[in-house]
Amino acid sequence: MKLTQHEINDLIERLQKGETLPDDYKYKLFPVKQKEYELVYGGKMRREDILANEDGVFPVPLQIQKIYNGKREQWKDGWRNIIVFGDNLQFLKTIYENKDPLIKNKVKGKVKLIYIDPPFGTGDEYDGNQGQKGYSAKTKGAEFVEFLRRRLIVAKEILAEDGSIFVRQDYHFGHYVKLVLDEVFGKQRFINDFVVNRISKKGFANRTSFKPLKYPVSNDYVFWYAKTDNYYFDIYKKFIGKSKEKWHSMDVMDVNPKPRPRKILGKEMIAPFGRKWMYSQENIYIMEKQGLIRLNSKGTPQYKVRNQEFELLDTNWSDIAGYSFSTGYPTENSEELLERIIKSTTKEGDIVLDFFGGSGTTAAVAEKLNRKWITCDIGKLAFYTIQKRLLNIESSKSIENPKQKYGKPSKSFVSVNTGHYDLAKIFELKQQEYSEFVMNLFEVEPKKKTISGIQIDGEKKDGYNVILWQYWKFKESTVDEDYLHDLHSHIGAKAGKRVYI
Repeated sequence: MKLTQHEINDLIERLQKGETLPDDYKYKLFPVKQKEYELVYGGKMRREDILANEDGVFPVPLQIQKIYNGKREQWKDGWRNIIVFGDNLQFLKTIYENKDPLIKNKVKGKVKLIYIDPPFGTGDEYDGNQGQKGYSAKTKGAEFVEFLRRRLIVAKEILAEDGSIFVRQDYHFGHYVKLVLDEVFGKQRFINDFVVNRISKKGFANRTSFKPLKYPVSNDYVFWYAKTDNYYFDIYKKFIGKSKEKWHSMDVMDVNPKPRPRKILGKEMIAPFGRKWMYSQENIYIMEKQGLIRLNSKGTPQYKVRNQEFELLDTNWSDIAGYSFSTGYPTENSEELLERIIKSTTKEGDIVLDFFGGSGTTAAVAEKLNRKWITCDIGKLAFYTIQKRLLNIESSKSIENPKQKYGKPSKSFVSVNTGHYDLAKIFELKQQEYSEFVMNLFEVEPKKKTISGIQIDGEKKDGYNVILWQYWKFKESTVDEDYLHDLHSHIGAKAGKRVYI
């Protein structure tokens, strides 16, 4: 798409003034090859701009708030599980940047499973069972779709090459989210969508007077996408216990009817008209030796169905609870649901990430299944609910036998602040750690130099100089008007139009 002369003149003027270019110009100057189809809506940003932090959301330092169960055995490689308090997009971008010492080279490209149950864009507010503020789903419409899309774009970048992502949604925006997932991961990476329970149908018989009239909604959807075709999968087997002895007739429908005699228990037999024997003669002999074939009272051949303790699943998961109520947190996902997902797509020791942590079900089940885990939420109720749940995991139910308690304390984990910091802890850092923390927080590139006797510590992305206030030398001093006048008298215009402190 060509620029008009008016747009060219406007563009030159904006560049001369150092203004940010509108998205319309970016699409024309740097066109992106479109997918076969994609959602178009107001406020949609280019993937490249999101990863370049043009959305105004930047990576930030991670501040360890507290270490829990610190004396307990950690993973042999020194890994500690992580609960993060803060904006999940900031946190995802921090992982993507891969600079923070807490996670550097430990997470990016190594996450085997992401499970998220984000707000459903309903406009509702959700509170805990005692009235505590839970979380908000107030972001609606295109704003909600873009809110989720930006996070999915960064999430894809931190998945392992054989990793998977599962996203739970309901009928409000599930169909839009499916299109966004097709766009971000590629429709060829779509593996399955699962039907999971939402509510019980009981108690709705007398609700026909409610408006609008419709059937009660009983299910949500879970969409499964893989990063590549080389994703890890181990089919989940559902334990059903030993089945009773069963015998079935050996004849099945035949689309090309003709006599196909078989020798069964020493007698040559022809299947009824329009039917055929389901086993070859060789297999019949083998089954006879194993006692798996008999004649019933009418002389009809039957085969014995082997006892089965497990059955394979399909995509209808309505046989288990979709939600639970053990923590008092609203919309608490069930452990049975997460068990299936985690067992199917990860091995012991793999990293599982949930950046809409909520009640902490993903972290709790990952802990019980001996997986490493990271979870993040911006809500204080979620942050404290997850901590409490992990600290009390001993008394929660076992995965293998729900009638028994899990019985083991959690491995060591840390709670982390991102963007919401404890200033006292920052000022307790050693000089070098403090400098690195502040430089990372404000995205300053370290470049030491001296201008008229004043030490310059780095540069911002816009090229302006930065002075790091050395609070450890001047604990009783402040950056006041006199200091600024004195600084200006020394360096004046030598340091450029602007200096950050």
